[in-house]
Amino acid sequence: MNWIIAPVLLPALLAPMIGYVMRHDITLARIASVAGTLLLAAIATGLLISASGGETEVYYLGDWAAPFGIVLVLDRLSALMVFITSILAVIVVIHAVATGWDNRGRHFHALFQFQLMGICGAFLTGDAFNLFVFFEVLLIASYGLMIHSGGKERLQAGLQYVVMNLAGSTLFLFALGTLYASVGTLNIADLAMRIAEIPPEEAGLVRVAGMLLLIVFAIKAAIFPLQFWLPASYANAPAPVAALFAIMTKVGAYAIIRFGTVIFGSDTAATEGMIGEWLFPAAIVTIAIGAIGVLGARRLMPLAGFSVIGSMGTLMVAVAVFTPQATTAALYYLVHSTFAAAALFLVADLVITRRGSDNLLAMPVTVQNGLFAALFFGAAIAVAGMPPLSGFLGKLLVLDSLRQPELIGWAWTAVLAGSLLTIVGFARAGSMLFWKSTAVAAEDLPEEGTPEPMPTARPMEIAPAITALVLLGLLSVLAGPVVTYMEGTSMQMFDRSEYIGAVLGTGEEG
Repeated sequence: MNWIIAPVLLPALLAPMIGYVMRHDITLARIASVAGTLLLAAIATGLLISASGGETEVYYLGDWAAPFGIVLVLDRLSALMVFITSILAVIVVIHAVATGWDNRGRHFHALFQFQLMGICGAFLTGDAFNLFVFFEVLLIASYGLMIHSGGKERLQAGLQYVVMNLAGSTLFLFALGTLYASVGTLNIADLAMRIAEIPPEEAGLVRVAGMLLLIVFAIKAAIFPLQFWLPASYANAPAPVAALFAIMTKVGAYAIIRFGTVIFGSDTAATEGMIGEWLFPAAIVTIAIGAIGVLGARRLMPLAGFSVIGSMGTLMVAVAVFTPQATTAALYYLVHSTFAAAALFLVADLVITRRGSDNLLAMPVTVQNGLFAALFFGAAIAVAGMPPLSGFLGKLLVLDSLRQPELIGWAWTAVLAGSLLTIVGFARAGSMLFWKSTAVAAEDLPEEGTPEPMPTARPMEIAPAITALVLLGLLSVLAGPVVTYMEGTSMQMFDRSEYIGAVLGTGEEG
């Protein structure tokens, strides 16, 4: 059996089984979903080890050779992204089961598995059209997860989310149609070869298609001016779903990195500099929007949503440079920001459940106030990029990679000022949630403002958030080996000939 297809096939088979066979038995659905997610993590670990050797492996579905058949491609980047997804999925599904979120609506676990199928497929596909297909799987599953357990505000946010993404899907189809009309293929490796042969003066349609693709990926990555959908959508989604969505914005970032290095690389005369020229200023503005949003947030979940926007801006500032050093920094920060955002949403869920509201107002102190304060503090310093967690190292790597005279002023000012505003915003929120609340007595508030007493959080409820924070600590402790892997990944990505040769070559299938 070829294991490259397993991260797509496993959740694709498990989802309908859970949805139709186990839909009336939540215990059985939980066992199947958790077991399947753990198996996915084991497979992803094996693929990561396999890809670490530096060879690009290819799986030809139906034994049809590229560019005519469907191909799945495993290199260091795709293996890394699938691995991150699987580990995050384990953390999220355990939190959803432990807190009972999965039992507040039907088909949570089936939709969860479909979501994993779409994410893993997007990272592994070697074809632009199938990337569109997996994007649509993501859209359908994520919409179902977003409105899980219902509610007017959740439905409104879900509608905004789906409308925005449907618009992106329409642009994606236009872009693919334009590309196919221009070069006659949608296989990523074949596109890279054919676009490289087009003279710059004849590349007008290709550049139009490239910009449409960039807009689509910018929507997924929540980059200015297309970031406005994210705060409301993430703030009103169930907290475990919002934690899983920490990897969703990275799908857009991954697509920009993949297309920007393989298809529209700096050595392609027809599209040279096309992506970076637009992406860098947009990323600078995205950092500012995220930081100001965190500073001005009056509710905990929107604060977490704006922090995701800010982290995406920091990530894309490095991506926009399209150099191996900057891409290495971007990949390290990508891993960090994924687990940092997930930890923040999971901690927020624990706090909100016991406060009865996510408003950043002084309320009577909750049970385990000290524990939740410590968890929030850990998530906050991770998102803000303070030592000793990996966000500090990630931002140092990003800043170190942006020392070019034309970049250093804008990039360093945006990242450092954005970090300062984010720290102030989280400090204000933390003091309101855990410090000022200790001085508020229940009798000082109106009866309707006092939440019902909540039981203490069980170890299994707290474990996923702690696990995410521990992973951030390990990412900091093991920064040397991790950065070494990222450097190898960057070098492989910028060697387009190796990718093209693996996909279109005549060697044995991986």
